Amino acid sequence: MQEPNNIDQSIFKAYDIRGIYPEQINEENSYIIARAYATYLKKNYPDTKKVVVGSDMRLSSPSIKEKVIQALLDSGINVDDMGFVSTPTFYFGVSYYGYDGGLQISASHNPKEWNGLKIVGRNACPISKDNGIYEIRDYALNNQLVPLAEEKGILGDRSRVVEAEVNDQIKNTEIDNIKPLKIVIDASNAMGSPDMRALFSKLKCEVIEMNFELDGNFPAHEADPAKPENIEALQNKVLAEKADLGIASDGDGDRYFFVDEKGALLPQPILRGLIAQMILKDHPHAKIGYDTKPGKISKDMIEEAGGVPLLTPVGHSLIKALMIKEGSVFAGESSGHYYFKLEYGTFEAPIILVLQLLQLISEQNKALSEIAAPYKKYFNVGEINIKLLNQQQGLDKLEAVKKIYSKGIQSLSDGVSVEYPEYWFNLRLSNTEPLIRLAVEGISQEIVDQKKVELEKIIIR
Repeated sequence: MQEPNNIDQSIFKAYDIRGIYPEQINEENSYIIARAYATYLKKNYPDTKKVVVGSDMRLSSPSIKEKVIQALLDSGINVDDMGFVSTPTFYFGVSYYGYDGGLQISASHNPKEWNGLKIVGRNACPISKDNGIYEIRDYALNNQLVPLAEEKGILGDRSRVVEAEVNDQIKNTEIDNIKPLKIVIDASNAMGSPDMRALFSKLKCEVIEMNFELDGNFPAHEADPAKPENIEALQNKVLAEKADLGIASDGDGDRYFFVDEKGALLPQPILRGLIAQMILKDHPHAKIGYDTKPGKISKDMIEEAGGVPLLTPVGHSLIKALMIKEGSVFAGESSGHYYFKLEYGTFEAPIILVLQLLQLISEQNKALSEIAAPYKKYFNVGEINIKLLNQQQGLDKLEAVKKIYSKGIQSLSDGVSVEYPEYWFNLRLSNTEPLIRLAVEGISQEIVDQKKVELEKIIIR
């Protein structure tokens, strides 16, 4: 019987593998995990020939990537090295070039002390809690790995992918019709930098770069634009430069946030609705996904443009799976992830997202704040996180809320979503932490504040 490996099993999350370096994730256990991934591929997809490996610019990423590649080669799998790439560029490379799968070394927007692994199969389909990540975990923990190969894999090169990505994803856009807008971009010293630089090299826009140098120390600020303090400098720069738009990307370049010419953050539900309306011009009556965090304006805007709203759960792997199942062409998540159905796969494509927004501003010939203003009609309190003692406590709270608000229109696609004429809310369990998450929205701030207090009392008691 094999001796078990000493790996902190908490690093195996619902959507990826993530932990603090080097205590939880390091070169040694990354080698074992990559061997477990090779085991998973050989057991489930024995015709696997070649995978690709990329990474972000975290200080620990190069040494972890080296061990991951070595593990795959030792397992007899051919590997191409993609170099430093954003997660969307990684997804593009896996699917566009027809790899059997891949690993991206990244901890997304987490602080610099963290690192991790994102794992995909063919067409960049995520390997997550529902289709293999726990199988990989068990192979790694129990040391149930395929024997080392007598014939090692061959290492190849797959660099310069971002150039191919941009060329492919702009091919359906009349880029000459995009006005010479003045745009400030804060890349957070992270992987949005090469993507945006490659895109804007094709456009007539004036770009003011902020924090474009790749630096795993994140010297300017944490690479998480969802936190207001991390976009303050961008907002101030937009105002100082009298720019038309500000763009902020996160650590691995798969989440994007936008600031209008007045320095105000464009709400994600409105952005999602605006892009949906652009997409629906080319795909009439298509299904458009929006997540369960309240953002009713997205649903209104999808219906207004003749689309079919598709309510999705939260989480990239769940959303992509539902999009593929339902044939959805586009979906937006309130966290800043935007997914597109492409010829070669369904995943985040921020190059297309940015292009669509620039097209919209150019076509309407209005300031972004003017375009968004008519849709600022609902009020919300953001997402509130409440700690739980255990999973069962959370399930009990969901059940209690279902009963108390049984007269509302309910959806159980991700926790409990309940809709009344004047307010609506979602209550769901976190997939990664012992938390229950509450989001409330309505037609007035007074109603929203009242219902927030009312729901909190039920959840906390």
